Amino acid sequence: MSKVLTTVLGGALIAAAWFAGAQPDDRFASVEITATHVAGAVHMLEGTGGNIGVSVGPDGVLIVDDQFAPLAGRISAAIESLGGGAPAYVLNTHYHGDHTGGNPIFGATGVVVAHENVRVRLVAGDMAPAGLPVVTFDDRIRLYFNGDRIDVIHLPRGHTDGDSVVWFRNAGVIHMGDHLFHGRFPYVDVPSGGSVDGFLANLETVLEMIPADTRVIPGHGPLAGVDALKESISVIRESQAMVREAVVNDTIDALERDGFGRWEEWGSGFISTERWISIVRESDAAGNAP
Repeated sequence: MSKVLTTVLGGALIAAAWFAGAQPDDRFASVEITATHVAGAVHMLEGTGGNIGVSVGPDGVLIVDDQFAPLAGRISAAIESLGGGAPAYVLNTHYHGDHTGGNPIFGATGVVVAHENVRVRLVAGDMAPAGLPVVTFDDRIRLYFNGDRIDVIHLPRGHTDGDSVVWFRNAGVIHMGDHLFHGRFPYVDVPSGGSVDGFLANLETVLEMIPADTRVIPGHGPLAGVDALKESISVIRESQAMVREAVVNDTIDALERDGFGRWEEWGSGFISTERWISIVRESDAAGNAP
């Protein structure tokens, strides 16, 4: 089995495990899709899995990520409630299944756009042809849609090696993909090229790039602002330093037992405190550079 296929399947299994423990047998049966207006033509849809960005306007509909295939009908209904129809464009922030599961449905009538590494991993993971990106890029790509200038910008070796943020520049909104788990420790997919150091560097890059009043759609968690990025940088950097110090002092067991104190709530989501410690150590051992 190839390394790429192994990491794709590993990411898929992690995503499946995340939801299997939290949902009933039909884990999507009770999921509701809720819409929040963000700014301009941009809205945020929440359900289960990654948050979806939606632009609805005279040019039609553009979406950022699409959660899971079984939710596609409910996602479509939510878009219709905003006055839109089938998406003309689907922008993927990365390859994980809770962000690309609806690709085969929405990609059947719209154009899927993503970083080249996203297509490589989705092909290796046997994504249906209709769900594969047909427009890919290496560094960035720009779309003009619904009166907005939309920059899709690749962030190297952070959450994975194929992540992008989507910046609706006129609306003053950025979709961070999984470079922001709002108020929680993030998942850094080290086997798929992710790196905690790279993750931090990418957050710093975005923070320097966007205006202070930018609205932020996180990959997971509630709608945010620039302060959420600053807080995430601070917590990740300080907790990473604590893990590294514990490794040097051979006190990892105590850190796993006692946690990070004031950041206890950050370990209450998908990534527990113990798992975050493991990710930091795994990333350091892998030596993945930004």
